[in-house]
Amino acid sequence: MTLQRPSPSSANTPPPGRIIHGDEDVAEGAAWLAARDPRFAHALTLTGPLPLRRRDDGFGALFAAIVGQQVSVASARAILGRCEAAGLHAPDGTACATEEEMRACGLSRQKIRYAKALAEADIDYVALRTAPTDEVVTTLTAVPGIGTWTAEIYAMFSLGHADVFAHGDLALQEGARMLFGLDARPKERAMRTMAADWSPWRAVAARLLWAYYAVEKQREGTL
Repeated sequence: MTLQRPSPSSANTPPPGRIIHGDEDVAEGAAWLAARDPRFAHALTLTGPLPLRRRDDGFGALFAAIVGQQVSVASARAILGRCEAAGLHAPDGTACATEEEMRACGLSRQKIRYAKALAEADIDYVALRTAPTDEVVTTLTAVPGIGTWTAEIYAMFSLGHADVFAHGDLALQEGARMLFGLDARPKERAMRTMAADWSPWRAVAARLLWAYYAVEKQREGTL
């Protein structure tokens, strides 16, 4: 099935650089998407109101992302708890910690290298709060261990950017395949093209596709 793009509309379009602060912003974006495309409207009838999912920003958020790479949620929480108890959730603590101390918390050698690199990167997290998404992604992906997906998720949930999308996320790709009736899951490049039509509310489109994916997988009994 070929994806049909709806006609663009400037009605109720937020200005560039819009920040999602609360549930009302998410609801506004969801209403905009539903008015733009009936398939999003259908998805919303299944998912109900979308979650805000705002998180803290700064070193701790990215440190937690590194800890959570390739481990279960439960394991990540346990390791992160030990790291926090050892003072490793702050840049100075991580920079000064020995490899033995960090391994004792459950971090692998690779994650120790990534965490050390993050602590030594001297990122201006306050400046990132007002930086455009492209600059946020460029700044963060310059640190070993932080890829584009992590940087986009940071911009989306820690900084509240309304117009960012995690194009390489498999659940978003699969959610788009199911909702738009595509023959195959769109790869990152195709997903980037599709998501361009959802600007300036791409972060809300991501929330909706994640929620829709969860609903469909629950129906299939696979989630």
